[in-house]
Amino acid sequence: MALKTNADGRTRSSVQIFIVAGLCCFFYILGAWQRSGFGKGDSIALEITKNGADCNIIPSLSFESHHAGEAGKIDESESKPKVFKPCHPRYTDYTPCQDQKRAMTFPRDDMNYRERHCPPEEEKLHCLIPAPKGYVTPFPWPKSRDYVPYANAPYKSLTVEKAVQNWIQYEGKVFRFPGGGTQFPQGADKYIDQLASVIPIKNGTVRTALDTGCGVASWGAYLLSRNVLAMSFAPRDSHEAQVQFALERGVPAVIGVLGTIKLPYPSRAFDMAHCSRCLIPWGVNDGKYLMEVDRVLRPGGYWVLSGPPINWRNNYKSWQRPREELEEEQRKIEEVAKLLCWEKKSEKGETAIWQKRVNTDSCGDRKDGSHATFCKSDEADAVWYKKMEACITPYPDSNNADGAAGGELEPFPKRLYAVPPRIASGSVPGVSVEAYEEDNNKWKKHVNAYRRINKLIDSGRYRNIMDMNAGLGGFAAALESPKLWVMNVVPTIAEKNTLGVIYERGLIGIYHDWCEGFSTYPRTYDLIHAHGIFSLYDGKCDWEDILIEMDRILRPEGAVVFRDEVDVLIKVKKIVGGMRWDTKMVDHEDGPLVPEKVLVAVKQYWVAGGNSTSTQ
Repeated sequence: MALKTNADGRTRSSVQIFIVAGLCCFFYILGAWQRSGFGKGDSIALEITKNGADCNIIPSLSFESHHAGEAGKIDESESKPKVFKPCHPRYTDYTPCQDQKRAMTFPRDDMNYRERHCPPEEEKLHCLIPAPKGYVTPFPWPKSRDYVPYANAPYKSLTVEKAVQNWIQYEGKVFRFPGGGTQFPQGADKYIDQLASVIPIKNGTVRTALDTGCGVASWGAYLLSRNVLAMSFAPRDSHEAQVQFALERGVPAVIGVLGTIKLPYPSRAFDMAHCSRCLIPWGVNDGKYLMEVDRVLRPGGYWVLSGPPINWRNNYKSWQRPREELEEEQRKIEEVAKLLCWEKKSEKGETAIWQKRVNTDSCGDRKDGSHATFCKSDEADAVWYKKMEACITPYPDSNNADGAAGGELEPFPKRLYAVPPRIASGSVPGVSVEAYEEDNNKWKKHVNAYRRINKLIDSGRYRNIMDMNAGLGGFAAALESPKLWVMNVVPTIAEKNTLGVIYERGLIGIYHDWCEGFSTYPRTYDLIHAHGIFSLYDGKCDWEDILIEMDRILRPEGAVVFRDEVDVLIKVKKIVGGMRWDTKMVDHEDGPLVPEKVLVAVKQYWVAGGNSTSTQ
């Protein structure tokens, strides 16, 4: 069979094979043919061609389960599915709830216009977001940390604006990320070494981190080699494509800002929070931004501030800011930190580090009738579109005067399967220790079944993974590997608020309502896990909208694993039949009599203006 050469000079032997050999081979070829921009899959595709497109060479997606394989005798409607057309190429980087044009209609006070503002129903797009021409599969981790294909995020302004700060450099057809930042031009590794002289980063005590105003997330990228998982966020295009670059690098990140509403994370989530010249006015509005950091910071956790106004005496001239202004800014920060009962552990150069006290008893200032205003204790995790207020989140009860409020955590990785304090204390109604352990065993079994279906899961092909309905985090825990990370989403309408448990396991996640767009760029995730999400949202919003949003955030040739009741999956399968996805339904790992089934889908490769693997 002749190899077809496209205008870009790359062979498309795998597409030919797909046409000849059908769906089984198509899923195999997705594993073999990595659109890396350097033709790495061509030799494998040639080998397949020589062997007559035999699907058993190095199978990647095998739909033969150890029971009945493909789910049989399912009555599916034969009516043709609705076909969803591509959106206009101008929507290539469309972020529905952070759309720039819509944002400019909102007030600029307190960064309100940079927050989530989702389109009303009549303005929602009902089309598929195209990838830009030339789009290629990102490099595998850890190479992706340092290199991103230019075609995937073709924006050069940061290479000029941040040239002297080592954020990003343009080299031919790729961007290179030297690991620098505004406050660490010598590299993130050296900067983290400096922090590690004060903060216990090396021993698993610090596992989860929050990076506010993250830039291209080099701090989070370099923490990964130290087994620290950072949730990075920055506003939509405050600097061009910064969060998009972070995600293309394979680093956890979302579009977000400290503004008027609370951050979408539970209380006591992070072991460390960080601001490196993030331009957040920490001392204004009675210190409410620092109070919000305090809410999400675990007792005993650390806050790092690097850059203005720290060391203002020596830097006010180079920062081109009035000495008095910077002095007052630091005074306010120190004042709020004292009110929060944080202890300053270090101030060296332009970096200051504070530690949150472990409990109320260790905070003497809280006993002397200080003027602190406290939030309602039962609202610590009520955050979705809830107004941020200048009040201090109370510590939870502590069993002893020296123990951490809310319970002690094991160092990571023991933390991953240790009983989380929220469960041990009964803080999650209906979830006992036994139920937690049973859930872990269930997800180990499910994930092993997924590995039999899709042998790419542990290969490094899937770096950015999302669990749309994460529960207790069992899926992510069973997948835990340096090759990947999981964004654990707890829907705002979920029966149980389990996101705090997920963080206590040393995993990361976010609250979200799937009736709205997710706070990320298109083509963000390599693999999406959707367990029970359509049963949960039945009657809440249109399933089409949820699936179109999934398509927006899924990379070309990315995969989706749906797990739900069979009648739900039949409806889902029909909708995605018009979305340029290829699907296959398989039985539950316990056999064909179990009503819960698994639907596996792969998004076809197609770009704006054509160049599609679609045979339609």
